Amino acid sequence: MTDALHALIDPIRAAAAAKTPLRIRGHGSKDFFGQQAQGQRLDTTAHSGIVSYEPTELVVTARAGTPLAELEATLADQGQCLAFEPPHFDGRGTVGGMVAAGLSGPARASVGGVRDYVLGVQLINGRAEHLTFGGQVMKNVAGYDVTRLAVGSMGILGVLTEVSLKVLPVMPAEATLVFEVDQAHALDQLNTWGGQPLPLNASCWVQGDGAPGEAGLLYVRLRGAAAAVNAAIPKMTRDLPGVRMDDAQAKPDWAACRDQTLPFFNAADHPGEALWRLSVPQTVPALNLPWGQLVEWHGGLRWVWAPESALSKLRDLTQAVDGSTTLFRATNPSDTRATSRFEPLEKPLDLIHARLKAEFDPAHIFNPGRLVPSL
Repeated sequence: MTDALHALIDPIRAAAAAKTPLRIRGHGSKDFFGQQAQGQRLDTTAHSGIVSYEPTELVVTARAGTPLAELEATLADQGQCLAFEPPHFDGRGTVGGMVAAGLSGPARASVGGVRDYVLGVQLINGRAEHLTFGGQVMKNVAGYDVTRLAVGSMGILGVLTEVSLKVLPVMPAEATLVFEVDQAHALDQLNTWGGQPLPLNASCWVQGDGAPGEAGLLYVRLRGAAAAVNAAIPKMTRDLPGVRMDDAQAKPDWAACRDQTLPFFNAADHPGEALWRLSVPQTVPALNLPWGQLVEWHGGLRWVWAPESALSKLRDLTQAVDGSTTLFRATNPSDTRATSRFEPLEKPLDLIHARLKAEFDPAHIFNPGRLVPSL
């Protein structure tokens, strides 16, 4: 057992004995996400490094404190990648934070999310036990798939120490098309294209400078075999007049979409408003809202700038279409109100979550309230 691992286990054991809350933190790039955690900081960054990497097997194992940039650079050297494009907020992020937050980038709707690529995890539970779940192959699960419980758990079940991930080759061809169109027509066209054999990988509709409902810009990224990408371009630009972007410009623009550094996400331009994350079925029509919007995931993810007083309106709207609303970036990031920034859990899910928390963290020391106020 390494010194860095001991440096995590020992304070967890002491905190469990004293029932002292711990605030698990890597780079802190997602401190804004979820309710603000309370307690003594437990830094995971020292437990870092790539443990094993088998390019021919498409599997990599890394310690939780490993910077995302380091992992992705190692994969890129072998022509491989994390297909779900985890965000690098503030240009930072760790492997553990990526799994704990469960956030994926522009390609999520086409290739799957973080949970689909996690093969195994190691974590320290609230009894200071170092546990291993899953492994390094897809078919390794007997009984409950505990591995995937860690994805999106926001650290309330334990401290991640190691993660095994499935990786994929970088696609041989890529192209980005841009169309000038309003949101309603953009969504209709994306749904039409989604039913056709096209190499759609990502999409982003950005509202223009005019009033809601007016034309904006739809960006569509194609990835796949060169023949498939080249064949799709003329077909799609016949369906909807558009042009191909220069790759040198498109690549940083998609990275900016992933990391929320596009002008749309500039909070200074939205005083008194919070950033809301609306997850809805892709076929839901354009939302008739008086606030700025950006649409990703072929219509499945709608970003909205609106005041926090719009909470009930937004949640009523998404619940009516079997979706959900998350307060992604609060107006005041340090706000520690008891109201959950995520959708409240309904029965019996609340009981299941409570029992899982009690099993993994009986002293209730890990990130209390970060995911749900009661946990």
